[in-house]
Amino acid sequence: MHIAILTFEGFNELDSLIALGVLNRVKKPGWKVSIACPSDEVRSMNGVVLKAQATLEDAAHADAVIVGSGMLTREVVADASLMARIRLDPARQLLAAQCSGTLILAKLGLLQDVPACTDLTTKPWVEEAGVRTLDQPFVANGNVATAGGCLASQYLAAWVIARLEGVEAARDAMHYVAPVGEKEVYVERAMRNITPYLDIATIA
Repeated sequence: MHIAILTFEGFNELDSLIALGVLNRVKKPGWKVSIACPSDEVRSMNGVVLKAQATLEDAAHADAVIVGSGMLTREVVADASLMARIRLDPARQLLAAQCSGTLILAKLGLLQDVPACTDLTTKPWVEEAGVRTLDQPFVANGNVATAGGCLASQYLAAWVIARLEGVEAARDAMHYVAPVGEKEVYVERAMRNITPYLDIATIA
């Protein structure tokens, strides 16, 4: 099971790395989480340099893809050659986007006729792309989920785990990373946000 986190130049560390940390709480053979980048390394909005673990092309073959956000996302969507490298298919992949990553999914035509979540800065750009936005942290429609606000990345990670490994695996991952003394509160909030968007078969 491969989960790719698309991470571009100017990326937001909270989006890519919180998701990476939560997803890697699943400890089972074959479970792999990769930072997928358009180049060998990318620099964050605060100067943190990450080396790519996978390419954008590798993400086309992943079981799930999370599209992170960053300060240069409008430049990303304006780069036709870069966007052409992002080949995603909700028919066979779980797709999730964080904040301005929602704009990338919108420009790829993957949010047609469904509402989405994003951060307040990106909201007008997503709406200009023809996508209605919601004033909430997380929403999913079938195999496509979006989240708004940096710390909502935990909800994307929990949703991916719940869809791929089940609700208890998602609860366990969230319990591990939640603050001591607040674990139950954090777990219940996360599950309350994602459970309405899980299949009945997944919940069972």
